[in-house]
Amino acid sequence: MSIETWVAFFVACWVISLSPGAGAIASMSSGLNYGFARGYWTAWGLQIGLLVQIAVVAAGVGALLATSSLAFNLIKWFGVAYLLYLAWRQWHAAPVAMVQDVAVRPLGQPLALVFRGFLVNVSNPKAVVFMLAVLPQFLDLSQPLLKQYAVMAFTMVSVDLVVMAGYTGLAARVLRLLRSPAQQRLMNRTFAGLFAAAAGLLTLVRRSNA
Repeated sequence: MSIETWVAFFVACWVISLSPGAGAIASMSSGLNYGFARGYWTAWGLQIGLLVQIAVVAAGVGALLATSSLAFNLIKWFGVAYLLYLAWRQWHAAPVAMVQDVAVRPLGQPLALVFRGFLVNVSNPKAVVFMLAVLPQFLDLSQPLLKQYAVMAFTMVSVDLVVMAGYTGLAARVLRLLRSPAQQRLMNRTFAGLFAAAAGLLTLVRRSNA
């Protein structure tokens, strides 16, 4: 991969990562509920899901999702169900106590947050099909493909970690401004609505649109 191609891919990664989606919503939700240090574990889970998606494309399995309606829909509806579950959890999330301007946040186990982020990313078949369409455009077929995919994976994960840090940190700062249970409940239900909206958008995804 030439430096020119990598720069183009680097720019594309920023555009893709900054685009609001289920991953951004999950990162902001974790930042809101757990603060930055703990909530950022969700971002690491998102990256594991991203690496799985890239590996699927590199292995050629992504072509199956692009051609098999059954495989595509099984993953899609799992993703819809999981996003609706997150919406339900967020809707019923209890307000946190505020003591001396510092939020006493509910504990979130790091592995649980990592797994949550992983499921959000890995259950989106459209992302795999999207990568199947985009990543090959930056490949030099005369060079070893594995090394190029490794460079792409490192680049995408690095950019996404920075972007998700921004989303998580922004939501964590918002938490410090929420003084009353009513305000926190409103914010929780807003994020619940965003998760539900993401699920609704995912139901509209069709394999033929890939």
